[in-house]
Amino acid sequence: MLYHILLRSHSGLRWLFLLLILASLFYMAQNAFSGRGSNIRKLSLFTMITAHVQLLLGFILYFLSPKVVFAASSMKDTVLRFFLIEHISLMLIAIVLITIGYIKTKAVINTVAGAKKAFIYYLISFILILLAIPWPFRIPGADWF
Repeated sequence: MLYHILLRSHSGLRWLFLLLILASLFYMAQNAFSGRGSNIRKLSLFTMITAHVQLLLGFILYFLSPKVVFAASSMKDTVLRFFLIEHISLMLIAIVLITIGYIKTKAVINTVAGAKKAFIYYLISFILILLAIPWPFRIPGADWF
C-alpha cells in the first residue's frame, strides 16, 4: 500500500517538475538571449526544491520497488537494469546539476551572464531527465501517471 502511494506521488510530481523546469528554462532563455530581465530566482529555487522532493521519494522507492532487484541477473533484463542503474544514476546526475546551477548563479541569475550559466545547467539536466523517465513507449509496464 505504501509503495503504491509513493509511486503515484512520484509519478504525479513528475509532471509538476517538468512544467517547472520548462518554465525555468523559458525564463532563463528569455533573460539570457533577449536581455529582458525578469526575476527568475524564486522559480528556479522552487524547481530545485521540487527536484529534491522527487529525489527523496525516488530514494525511498528504490528500496521498496519490486522493479529494483539487487542481483547479477538484473543486468540481463532491460526493465530491471533500467530501474536498478540507469534511472537513478541519470536522475541523480541531473539533480546535482540543477543544484550546482542554482547555487553558482543564485546571486546573479537575473543578469544575462547568470541566466546563461543557469540555462546551460538546467538544459543539460532537463535532457538527462527526459532520457531517464520511464516512458510507457520505452519501458514495458510504465504508466503516464
